[in-house]
Amino acid sequence: MVTPLQVDPTTVANGINNVWVLVVTFLIFFMQPGFALLESGQVRAKNVGNVLMKNMSDWFLGTLIYFVVGAGVVGVVGALTSGGSPAGAFAYISDPNAWIGWLFGAVFAMTAATIVSGAVAERMKFEAYVIFTILMTAVIYPVVVGFTWGGGLLSSSGFIGAAFGTGYLDFAGATVVHMCGGVAGLVAAKMVGARKGRYDADGNSQAIPGHSMLLAVLGTFILAFGWYGFNVGTQATVLAVTEDGGLTFMGAALGRVALVTTLGMGAGGAMAMLTSSYVQGKPDPLWTANGLLAGLVAVTGAVPHVTWWGGTLLGGLAGVLVLPAFHFTVDRLKVDDVCGVFAVHGVAGAVGTALIPIFAVGGFSASQFGLQIVGVLVIALWTIVASAIALAALKSIVGLRVSEEEESEGLDEGEHGVSVYPEFVPNESTRESTVATDGGDLRTDGGRAAEPEVSDDE
Repeated sequence: MVTPLQVDPTTVANGINNVWVLVVTFLIFFMQPGFALLESGQVRAKNVGNVLMKNMSDWFLGTLIYFVVGAGVVGVVGALTSGGSPAGAFAYISDPNAWIGWLFGAVFAMTAATIVSGAVAERMKFEAYVIFTILMTAVIYPVVVGFTWGGGLLSSSGFIGAAFGTGYLDFAGATVVHMCGGVAGLVAAKMVGARKGRYDADGNSQAIPGHSMLLAVLGTFILAFGWYGFNVGTQATVLAVTEDGGLTFMGAALGRVALVTTLGMGAGGAMAMLTSSYVQGKPDPLWTANGLLAGLVAVTGAVPHVTWWGGTLLGGLAGVLVLPAFHFTVDRLKVDDVCGVFAVHGVAGAVGTALIPIFAVGGFSASQFGLQIVGVLVIALWTIVASAIALAALKSIVGLRVSEEEESEGLDEGEHGVSVYPEFVPNESTRESTVATDGGDLRTDGGRAAEPEVSDDE
């Protein structure tokens, strides 16, 4: 006679769910090479090594600082802005049972910090960037998490959330992660200043073509792949224990998140392609890629809360907005945002999250809509003020910008003493004379990606 194995269903569910969280955490980490490729492709060959160095620094510094300081700040802010006690906010450091949850939070912190590097590429001092990354993962981003996921200000138990009788909705970080990073990048790009040659004597923007659309688009695909960890992984409950002690697979919840993520991504890319065709006369690969990412950002906070068609509309709206939002940033605000991070992460994150109640599965709620608007404004205001203060302090202490000589020769040589493409000889006068009519930084007059120049003996 075979005796059935007696297993506690809660233990089984917890084990499966924890392994699931670890797997998707590793998948989110894989977004980091996606960011590295996306940003590298949109800068000139002489600055690729600096971009790669900043992306690596985001990971190893971000995780260290978020473990020692950032995750604890989340608990402190969450308690203080909801009337609770911050005691025990740093208990996770010595609690092995909390380490899986910490790691899942750390890869989100890393993503928020990395977004900034795309906005300030090609002219920000590495030293200043490293310190800002530390401040971003120690204070700026953790405060936003404390306001929201940490049970603080905007949550149902927080001072603002309780006033609305509900909690702020941002499932996987459209505003908590992406808008925070996009707004911080906008502030940083403004304070560092535009690259040499970005604007002519009359203040008109001129394109500075990146060296490889191939890398940028490959990076986009890697990011899109990792995004399934971001969104679907946040649905952390794979198995749940039923009232009768059985186990149930949460397939419907996982399916909704996966479907809305995919449809939002597709709609963002499609609408960006159509918009670039209308505005520029031809479909633009880089703007299609940016629209795909904007569609993902827009639905990141909404995936479990909205209908599938609502998620499609949110992603499509973000795809339409990404090109005009970039031109507004560069041409009207005069901010040299190299990789368009404010348009892709800031604008798309804000719009997608604010409009969640319009497409909610359970129907429209005026109080929820009001809190969504207030929440977006609170997160944006905190990020602007905190980033501006941090960057102003850095400017007075270490300086934000490399010298004109370093910018001219490239940050690879000036900041790191390396050359990623040693066989290419840069010709600054040729590169900076290229002007684009309607495209972004990776475009030329002829609509082609810029070719790196080679030496005469090749």
